[in-house]
Parts: sequence; structure tokens; C-alpha cells
Amino acid sequence: MTVLKKNQIFPGFNLSLGYTLVYLSLIVLIPLAAVFLKSAQLGWAGFWEVITAPRVIASYKLSFGLALIAGLINAVFGLILAWVLVRYSFFGKKIIDALVDLPFALPTAVTGIALTALYAKNGWIGQFLEPMGIKVAFTPLGILIALVFIGLPFVVRTVQPILEDLEIELEEAAASLGAHRWQTFRVVILPILIPALLTGYALAFARAVGEYGSVIFIAGNIPMVSEIAPLMIITKLEQYDYAGATAIAAVMLVISFLLLLLINGLQAWTAKRTGRSR
Repeated sequence: MTVLKKNQIFPGFNLSLGYTLVYLSLIVLIPLAAVFLKSAQLGWAGFWEVITAPRVIASYKLSFGLALIAGLINAVFGLILAWVLVRYSFFGKKIIDALVDLPFALPTAVTGIALTALYAKNGWIGQFLEPMGIKVAFTPLGILIALVFIGLPFVVRTVQPILEDLEIELEEAAASLGAHRWQTFRVVILPILIPALLTGYALAFARAVGEYGSVIFIAGNIPMVSEIAPLMIITKLEQYDYAGATAIAAVMLVISFLLLLLINGLQAWTAKRTGRSR
């Protein structure tokens, strides 16, 4: 049985818990409940008709599929970038470290316009890719690049503190026992980093699924090709079909919750196996 200490900074358990529940209800629970209640006005038949429309299904596949892929790409390259920033000293290191947070600071519309200007047919990079048959702007590839751009900081900033706290003596001990670099990384370092990597992946995935501003410009919004699920919600709202918009949002919410629950469960299982459970 847990005994609560009376001498604490906060005014008391009951008051703190009450404030927490009220704040959580106002900010999270009530708006989420409103989504399901509004979509329920359609009835089951109408709800099913909206969420199984071909364009909506295609947008789900595009949004969730690219979000998962972008998360994996960020997990790999975010780990490499965090490793370089922690383990090496070089000219311009502080500038690169500051640039990692740039996607946080940039307005999403600015990001979308900048990426479109770069990767369009006559853009700085697109003009070289187009002759090779690689089209980025107004394709799913362009959406993927945008999602990678906005998700990278989540992985880097999650993994970086773990790397900074990682004791070099562990690697030295593994090397003294005859392990080469890959074995040291795979057996000693990676198990310690996996929980942080999964956390960064989950954050990057969650941001990518709901991203709109930075994607809408480079996507081209071609039906059945490059329409993302948030765009379908906006389209429904512009048509004053609020129940239809909330129906699409409800499905996105459920799928996102299940995927994040799976990732968090995997993270907890990994942390337990590596002896780093909280």
C-alpha cells in the first residue's frame, strides 16, 4: 500500500488530482468525446458509407503508410545524427545542433512552400531529378520527404540525452573482451537505445499522421494518389459536412491510438528486457 507524504510542494493530493482531471477533461477527453458523438449522428450505415468511400480509404493508406515509413527513416538517420552530435567534435557542430530544431520553429506552411520550391519540376533540386525520371513534388514521394523533415527532431532529441548518459566504459569493456565495433553496438549500445528510439518513433509517427500544413503544398492533392486523410477532413468541413468530417477523424483517432498503444507496449517490453523499466 502506497503511503502519501504530507510534506510536499503541491498543496495536496486531492486538489492536485482534481485539477489534473479537470484539465485533462477540458483539453483532451471532452473534445475527443465530441468527435465520436458528432459522428454518431450519421448512424452506423451512414458512418460506414463515409469511412469506406474509395477516396477516404486511399487517404488512410497514404497517411498511415507514409507516416510509418517516415518514422522508420527518422529512427535510422535520427540515431546517426544524434550519435555524431554526441560523440564527435567538429567545426559548426553547434549550428547543426540548432538546425535540428528548425522544423519545430518553422510554420508548417513555410515548410511546405520551401519543399515545393526545392522539389518542383523547375526547383533547385527537382530540375536535376526530373531528367532522371524521379518526380518528387505532387507525388507520395514528396509527402514522404515532408514527413521525414518534420519528424526528424523528435528522434534526435529523444535519443541524444540517452547517448550523452551512456558510459564509454561499457564499450571499452566490450572491446577488451574481444568484441568488434558492430558487436559492441548491437549487443551493448542498441538494447539501451531501443526504448528511446521507439519513443522517438512514436512521436514522429504521431506528428506525421496529423500533419497538414507542410504536406498540402507538396502533395498536389490528386484524388486517389496524393490526398492525405487530414485533407479529406478539411474537404468535408468546407462542404459543411461536419458529421462526415468527424467520422473520418474518429477512424484516424482509433487507428492512431491502437498503433501508439502497440509501440508503447513494445517499448515497455524492451525496457523490461534490458533492465531499464521505469
